[in-house]
Amino acid sequence: MRSKGELEGKIGGCFIKDPSLGLLRMLYVLISFVLGVVVGLISSSHIEQYFSSHAEAIYTNRAFVALGGTFDRCEVEDCLSMESFLQPKYAMHGMSDEELFWRASMVPQMAEYPYKKVPKVAFMFLTRGPLPLMPLWERFFHGQSEKQFSIYVHALPGYELNVTNTSVFYKRQISSKWRSGVEQGPSVEQMGSGGDDSGGIARCGGGGFVGLMVEMVPHMASFLKLAEDLGLLVHADLTNVEWGSVSLADAERRLLANALLDFSNERFVLLSESCIPVYNFQTVYKYLIGSVHNFAESYDDPGRYGRGRYSHRMQPDIMLSDWRKGSQWFELNRTLAIKIVSDTKYYTIFRKYCTPDCYPDEHYIPTYIHMFYGPLNANRTVTYVDWSMWGPHPATFGEAKITKEFIQSIRINKTQCMYNFKNTTICYLFARKFAPDALAPLLNLSSTLMGF
Repeated sequence: MRSKGELEGKIGGCFIKDPSLGLLRMLYVLISFVLGVVVGLISSSHIEQYFSSHAEAIYTNRAFVALGGTFDRCEVEDCLSMESFLQPKYAMHGMSDEELFWRASMVPQMAEYPYKKVPKVAFMFLTRGPLPLMPLWERFFHGQSEKQFSIYVHALPGYELNVTNTSVFYKRQISSKWRSGVEQGPSVEQMGSGGDDSGGIARCGGGGFVGLMVEMVPHMASFLKLAEDLGLLVHADLTNVEWGSVSLADAERRLLANALLDFSNERFVLLSESCIPVYNFQTVYKYLIGSVHNFAESYDDPGRYGRGRYSHRMQPDIMLSDWRKGSQWFELNRTLAIKIVSDTKYYTIFRKYCTPDCYPDEHYIPTYIHMFYGPLNANRTVTYVDWSMWGPHPATFGEAKITKEFIQSIRINKTQCMYNFKNTTICYLFARKFAPDALAPLLNLSSTLMGF
């Protein structure tokens, strides 16, 4: 091996490098690059295997690898197929709210569909946590064609819908709000409410050869442990839904947008964990699919809890004469659902000026429908609620209240309503609020009275 001095010669005060030195350096760079690629591929494969083995436990929704390709559900499902585009198999996805609303606002311009379309009803559950009346809903959906309905569940961050894979609610929980952020490091850090099971963002790195992004993991505790084992930095981004705040209206719109991703969903009904069906599935399905109207309350309340919540800062876009109030438990058709998730102008005004004392969930949709789509609305709800106690919350029905006569009084209302321009006594398809201890007597009555 020649020394550096032997490899270099000096002519006229200038150093001339031996060409063989450049070849050696090039060979060294090439070998280092190949070794780097091999190490990166091996590491990527290891992480892929690790996450694949935990896929059921943490519902990893979306992942990107900087070197070695992409690994996510697209490896086992053709994400560009018509079936996946028209009827997404999974409720979870990796889109931000902005991306979600943009995609949900898409409307085909061709009148005919390139497939046989069966209209579906989207049942959207807005819940703080568990669904205590789930066994009743399981019975309601039992034996029905999945081509006629879809289920979506939006819960508070940290709650995971834990059901068996035979349940109609299996993998039907949608993510809360998604936010991005780039971080790398060897440790695990949770930002937010001090280590609870909450949804979040994770970007993984270290070593400069792999970057992993995981979006909104319902089983956050399991994911944080996994991230810690891999030496990854985690930032959890909490989006709590607070009753009376604009975050509740955000959650409603997020449910609508997720349901709109399925092009077969034609009707969209918002429900809570305390809601029950009072008719069987086919009666509900035919009633909603056959309706020419939407079902959303929208009325002028001149009192402090109506007009008293209006802010004059909304002028001139929203005038006091436009202001309306109504129950948040709506039922909409696809046309109106798209209009609501596509609206940015008026919703931005509500976000800015409708403070928690204003209760946006009781005013945004009623006001928006009144201003632009009043003729499309039946101006009533299909969900029964008892406000006779004149309090801030409706009556709650426990085990002692559940009788055949009580349920029948909801099913066949004493006062008639309009359905497709004709009078009917079937005004309510659902009812709330029912306590968890009402489940047993409701199950006893479901087959004999409610038909399921």
